[in-house]
Amino acid sequence: MQTVIRTIIWVILLLAVVAVVLSCIRIVPQPQAYIIERFGAYHTTWRTGFHAKMPFIDRIANKVSLKEIVLDFDPQSVITKDNVTMQIDTVVYCQVTDPKLYTYGIETPMSALENLTATTLRNIIGDLELDETLTSRDVVNAKMRSIVDEATDPWGIKVNRVELKNIMPPRDIQESMEKQMRAERDRRETILQAEGEKKAAILRAEGEKESMILRATAKKEAMVAEAEGQAQAMERVYAAQAYGIKAINDANPGKAYITMEGYKALEKVADGKSTKLIIPSEIQNLSATLAALGEVVKPQETNVNEK
Repeated sequence: MQTVIRTIIWVILLLAVVAVVLSCIRIVPQPQAYIIERFGAYHTTWRTGFHAKMPFIDRIANKVSLKEIVLDFDPQSVITKDNVTMQIDTVVYCQVTDPKLYTYGIETPMSALENLTATTLRNIIGDLELDETLTSRDVVNAKMRSIVDEATDPWGIKVNRVELKNIMPPRDIQESMEKQMRAERDRRETILQAEGEKKAAILRAEGEKESMILRATAKKEAMVAEAEGQAQAMERVYAAQAYGIKAINDANPGKAYITMEGYKALEKVADGKSTKLIIPSEIQNLSATLAALGEVVKPQETNVNEK
């Protein structure tokens, strides 16, 4: 019986030793770091990998995540330089770079970071007017990141970015801004409409100008073509007349032919509407001769009739 009891006691002791040994072995995952204290004082920092501590002497004081943390803080009431009260909430992107400072630098580091962000935001916005606050987010973000990052260095925290998430002015300010925005849009619409009408009028005038130019060009080309056609026709008529005169000269016409042609010309002149006729002297002499012959012939015709 005593042997059984002794065996049980040894088994219990062995299991206790195994449990103690296993409790002293730790595997630190990739994105974490463990702070180890020995007799209540800082001893070392465990990084990623396999580690073992002294039983009953060492203890894990803190487990620190090395991932980047996103902190979305509640809206803070701030007052601008022109005494406008508004609500602004911020988002902070930070990361623990020194687990020892993060553990021993300050109590509740994240709460301290939130308070630091709120006070820094109030200081920066207090130097800006409302319009500057609304249009200078990048400037405010850069100033806040620089100030907060420098202040959190003793805490082992690296602030990567600070962003103003929402800026909420009072309701009356929002209504005034909306009215101003609508007025600005109406002004832009009026300007765009006027510019469109101006461009349309210019295009219509240019179209009419080009149309007039094209019509004038077409008319000029038609007149030139008509003049060229008339010139060519007259040239051919004159050429034909010259050819006819040359042929007549080559034929050496007699006086009788010339006289007959004169009669033809006189007939054409008489058919016209002219009130005055200029008759060549040769034709006048010929007409006188014909008239005299007519006077001689008339008595003879009279005598014949009487008989």
